[in-house]
Amino acid sequence: MPERHHIHTAPTAARFARTGKYATVDWREDCSRCTNCVKLRCTYGVYDAATAHDRDPSAPRQPVFECKGCMSCVQNCTKGLLSLSVNPEYLAMGDEYWRPEVIETTWNQAETGRIPVSGAGYRGRFSGPGFDSIWTDMSEIVRPTRDGIHGREYISTAVDIGPKPMRLEFAADGQLLTPEAQLIVTQLPVLLDVPPWPMGPGTELLSRARAAAAVALTTLAVVPMAELGGIPDDHMPAVVPLLDKGTAGPDGDLPAGVRMVEVPIGSAASDAIRAVQSRRPDVTLCVRMPPAEDSAARMLEFSAAGVKVFHTCADTHGREPGTGRGRHITDAMRDLHRQLVEAGRRDEITVIVSGGVGLAEHVAKAIICGADVTAASTSLLIALGCKVCGGPGHGVNGCGWGRSCAVVIDEAAVDYAAQRMTNLMGAWHSQLIEVLGAMGIREVRRLRGETGRAIFREDMEREAFGDLIRK
Repeated sequence: MPERHHIHTAPTAARFARTGKYATVDWREDCSRCTNCVKLRCTYGVYDAATAHDRDPSAPRQPVFECKGCMSCVQNCTKGLLSLSVNPEYLAMGDEYWRPEVIETTWNQAETGRIPVSGAGYRGRFSGPGFDSIWTDMSEIVRPTRDGIHGREYISTAVDIGPKPMRLEFAADGQLLTPEAQLIVTQLPVLLDVPPWPMGPGTELLSRARAAAAVALTTLAVVPMAELGGIPDDHMPAVVPLLDKGTAGPDGDLPAGVRMVEVPIGSAASDAIRAVQSRRPDVTLCVRMPPAEDSAARMLEFSAAGVKVFHTCADTHGREPGTGRGRHITDAMRDLHRQLVEAGRRDEITVIVSGGVGLAEHVAKAIICGADVTAASTSLLIALGCKVCGGPGHGVNGCGWGRSCAVVIDEAAVDYAAQRMTNLMGAWHSQLIEVLGAMGIREVRRLRGETGRAIFREDMEREAFGDLIRK
């Protein structure tokens, strides 16, 4: 049995004050100055910064935005002076997809590297669009093993990327004729993808941070060709260069340690593929393409040219780009997986999915829908403090949303950014193991296309109310 994979996380505080969900309203005029004040007994110590002004008038007043919402102080104040309110700045974060709860959860995981536990039960959605319409099967959640999945049980999260032969061929004397498969094995079914929108001048620092995090996680990081210069040579095996769209091949030689290259779909994609194959036949080729109705046909066409790995990139909300309210990546992947299975070529092809993957549960659900591997992009920026705070634009300093970045992500130190990304993926890894263990699956490879391990709301509604809808 291989050694259990472990991700080394370390507490890494945010560079700026976070936007919290709750704030307390304190009517101090009637305060009796109780010696057993509930503020002093706060489990999380959130009043320490807020009451610093009382001890030192020169200290700034700070609202309590780190409150966990346990309501202990509100209920136990003898004078009833405290009340809880929701921070309007918190509600203004993100958009309809990247909700404030998702952003806050990502911040917590990037800071601690641990699974987020609220202590008050699940407060999220039980149903909704996209990933929220899928419920995973947890029938094996009660296990007989005394120490559970983090003890003696072994659950593999490793995945294979690269061309795999459909069958083995032997000579008459028994000698194996099929060439050895050039597989890239990652210990985490999540790649670190490029930012989903234009970044500021410090984008090379983010690329170096993704590469460093990929090494720590034993996975891969996608990096544009123009940003490879500052990455150390020993990190190159974890780097996937992304060629510029429209170019007929890499501008110059690929670094020696590179194992995979991404080629954007386009008119020059075929020429770029041939150029890489002629210069570096040892490199695994991957075609980067948006999800579409004809994705399976295009994959089979490229497969005939020797490309067996494909990166399907949805938009930041997980939908087909350029279509407004097009299909969600879950529906597109189920359709793609089915077509490849019907063509008898599914096991030969590796499909990477990105766009809208914002929580650990999305990784498992995307793989259930047919993906081999997922990729995170927006979540990596949120881990560094991003609030997804604007609309399309062309900013000069920051993320390109048309305004200056409040947390100046592109100025973050490489070590800091790499550790925050590592912490986030470490928390995702722990949650993925929990999900696999609850479903009774011991390796994530077996989860691919296992739709029987999930319940899809649309299918249940069709089964339960189909007769009424037809009438």
